[in-house]
Amino acid sequence: MKKCVGLLSIITALFITPVHADDSAELREKLKTLASLKADFSQVVTDINDKVIQSGQGVFALAYPNKFYWHLTQPDESLIVADGQDLWIFNPFAEEVTVMDFADAVEASPIALLVHRDEETWAQYHVGQVEPESGKACYMIKPKSLESSVVTVKVCFDHSQLTDFNLLDEQGNHSQFMLTNQASVTEDEQSLFEFVVPANVDIDDQRNSPVQ
Repeated sequence: MKKCVGLLSIITALFITPVHADDSAELREKLKTLASLKADFSQVVTDINDKVIQSGQGVFALAYPNKFYWHLTQPDESLIVADGQDLWIFNPFAEEVTVMDFADAVEASPIALLVHRDEETWAQYHVGQVEPESGKACYMIKPKSLESSVVTVKVCFDHSQLTDFNLLDEQGNHSQFMLTNQASVTEDEQSLFEFVVPANVDIDDQRNSPVQ
């Protein structure tokens, strides 16, 4: 289960620049163009000494409001699905699934901001634009709460297209995610955001008001 939960706490990155209100507004304007997105991703994780500790690939998708899909297919399968209300974290190898309120997912991972629009949620984060890389527009997102396990996350765009994340967790692990084959989520692909609990798996229900 640690590997799946780690996908949430991975959402972090380098050092944030001085923050301006316009940076947050500019980022949110870019995100408004992402009503939905599906892409392949490649992942490289390095430790505090820049040693590669993991690499992998999978499929990423999002849809406004509050829908998210993250399927790591290699080297070890894991799955995160936000269906608009709940967040499901599935570890096939351990035959375990954790379910929590989506609001808690935002607290664990600023990447969930990609499918949020409300002022109250965004007010919990600092946003600052960093120097463009190869013509890209990049933004750092940092939780204001010191209790958060997340440090920062950097998201980069090529014009209106989301191209990559560069993340750093509190243990100093740096994760780089490159997106390819970006496209809008089709009507037939909406089922990506519906998680069906497999038979014979343990369920850890952490929702504030678990469904009976």
